[in-house]
Amino acid sequence: MSAPQEAICRSIAPDGGLLTITATRRPRAGRADVKCSVPGAPALAGRMQQVVRLARHTEARVDSRDQVVLGLDRAPPGDWRDWELAAVLADRMVRGVYVPRAGVTANGWSDAWHLGRIDGRALAHVPDGVLAGGVNGLPHLGALNGQPDPAAGVSSARAWFPLHSGGAQDSLGWVEVSVRPLAGGQEDDAPAAPDLDPVRQAQVGAVLSAARHFDGRGQGQWRTTVRFGEPRFQGDSYQFALVMADRIARGREFLARGRVIATGCSSAWHAGKVEAVDALQAKCALIVREAAPGDRVLLPKEWEAGLQAGLIAGLREDLRARGASLACVERIGII
Repeated sequence: MSAPQEAICRSIAPDGGLLTITATRRPRAGRADVKCSVPGAPALAGRMQQVVRLARHTEARVDSRDQVVLGLDRAPPGDWRDWELAAVLADRMVRGVYVPRAGVTANGWSDAWHLGRIDGRALAHVPDGVLAGGVNGLPHLGALNGQPDPAAGVSSARAWFPLHSGGAQDSLGWVEVSVRPLAGGQEDDAPAAPDLDPVRQAQVGAVLSAARHFDGRGQGQWRTTVRFGEPRFQGDSYQFALVMADRIARGREFLARGRVIATGCSSAWHAGKVEAVDALQAKCALIVREAAPGDRVLLPKEWEAGLQAGLIAGLREDLRARGASLACVERIGII
C-alpha cells in the first residue's frame, strides 16, 4: 500500500481542546528532510523537528527522498510536551511506517526518542480511544507494530570533557553517542545531532567519519545519534570525548570503572592522531576538581611534557588520591 500525501494526528491540550498536527509529504528536491511550523512559536517548531528526527533513528530503514512538512495548528503552553507523540506518529503515518485503522489522538513525551522510549504523559485522565504513552500505556514505539523495544538494538555510551570559559560555572560536560546497526546494503546516515547548529553538526559528522575511517571497518554500519548535555559551547575540546564515546558504543574500547573524561582535538582523526587543545592548566585543574573514583582521564600526549615540567604540579598524584587514573594518548586505539 502506498503512503498517503497527508496525515493528521491530534493531541489533547491542557485546556481539554484538541491540538492538530498535519503532516504532508512532497519530493525533497534538496530541501531539509523535516520541516515544522507552529504559529508564533519558532522555538517549539525547532523542538518538533528534533523530536521527529530522533524518533526516526529507531527505524531500520528511512527513505530520505521525500520531505515531510509538519504543522501544529496552535501553540500549547510552553512546558506542555504531550504533543510530541502525536508529531512522531503523524510523521510515521504520512510515510506509511505506521498505518492506523482509524483517526489517532495521542499524548506522550520522551527524553530519549532516539531509543524509541516513551517516558510518560502529562494528561491525567485519558479518554477512551486516546493513545497514551508511558505507564499503563504505550511504553515504546516498537509496540505500535508489535515489534520489540527498539532500545534493545541501540548501544549508547557517554564521555565527559571540560567546559572551560574561565568562570565559576566551569564544569564537565558530557557527549553521548548512540548507534544502531543498519540494515544490509545501507550507507551510513549523517549523524543526527539535533541540539546543535548546522555548522557544529557538520563538524561532529566530520570527526566521527574520520575516526571511524581509522578503524578500517567502522563505516557503513551504523545509524548514529549524538547528544550533548550542554549543546552551547565553544572550541574543539569535545572532539576526543566524542570519539571515545563513539568507540565505546561500537565496542571498540574497554570500559572504565567510572567515567571516561577526555579532552583533545585532531587535524588527522583518520590517522588516529590526538592533538592538544588550549588552556592546559585550567582544564586539568577542572578535571582534578571533578574527578571521582573509577574515572579514567585521557589527555593529549603533547601535554605530558607539561606534567613532567611541573606546569601541572601533582596532577597524576591528585587523580590517584581521588581514585581516578590518567593516560596521555598519542593515538586512539592505543589506550
